[in-house]
Amino acid sequence: MSEKHRSPCMKVSLVCIFMLFFQLAQSQYDFSELDKKMEAARRELGGHAVAMIYKDGKVIYQKSMGEEFNPKTQAPVASCSKWLTAALVMTFVDEGKLSLDDPIGKYLPFFTKYNKGYITIRQCLAHLTGIESDAGRPLKAIFDRKKYKSLEEEVNDFAAKKEIASNPGLAFSYSGIGLNIAGRVLEVLTRRGFEQLMQERITRPLMMRNTSFSSFAAVNPSGGAVSTASDYMNFLAMILNKGVFNGKRILSEKAINDMQTAQTTPSMIRYAPKAAQGYNYGLGEWILATDENGKTTAVASPGLFGTWPMIDNCRGYACIFFTKGLLGEEKRDLYMDMKKSIDAQIASVCK
Repeated sequence: MSEKHRSPCMKVSLVCIFMLFFQLAQSQYDFSELDKKMEAARRELGGHAVAMIYKDGKVIYQKSMGEEFNPKTQAPVASCSKWLTAALVMTFVDEGKLSLDDPIGKYLPFFTKYNKGYITIRQCLAHLTGIESDAGRPLKAIFDRKKYKSLEEEVNDFAAKKEIASNPGLAFSYSGIGLNIAGRVLEVLTRRGFEQLMQERITRPLMMRNTSFSSFAAVNPSGGAVSTASDYMNFLAMILNKGVFNGKRILSEKAINDMQTAQTTPSMIRYAPKAAQGYNYGLGEWILATDENGKTTAVASPGLFGTWPMIDNCRGYACIFFTKGLLGEEKRDLYMDMKKSIDAQIASVCK
């Protein structure tokens, strides 16, 4: 009789050991302070928010607030789109089909006609085109672009109807111009639509099934994505893992490093949204912190509607605060305060 019961007992013991190990693995972090801060900020977050932290191949923290608002809830992410678009451009750089220092006139001769063809792809991804914009009026820019039926039509207007306000490469002005030009370059380079390229190279390989740039008007590479907290976390995991997701390489490690290399200095910043003032900019992302040697240690790409995705290389984690409100200066302070609670639980490996 004892022989018959030995195998089930061993199975139960193994299950108990596994559960104990799992609990110990989870208990190494105490995010109760972050929980309290999330609850205290419920109203500031619009009553709807998702927070997720990813480290060592798994989500180690997740909290949802608001009825029917969870990691799979889809919402516009505004300027968080820029990070996705920059990554898409870098896939072509990795393949040698495009160079960051190519002039856009090589692909868009229309810009050469208006003496803007010498602007580079790098300058487009870093908001250094020098083309005048509706800086500081993002809602106006969103409304105005509804008149365009295609990305081609919008970008051609950048060439024909907007002046050069400063020499390209010298002054930073945050807007949707540069990333949309870069998106149009990809369309011309491949003779395929931007949304199709994004699906093939970024969202589908990263299993971002609920992320899309689809629009009834012109596609908007700089701010037109809708996504979910879970989807965007897959993208962050790839960036954190130096371009690899689920064992498959999406971007080269060099591409990740290029994106995280500051393209600006403080004196170059002519306009930055309040949520990002004081930071330098890489390619499609803000540089939140650097080490004593100037190497980037933390990056983010906040959006107008409140979503804030972020990566801390020193502590080896990615996190996202996903909302559907409007991002203001007070939310930047709120998110940075929440980051302090995360950092208190995860030790830095940087000196």
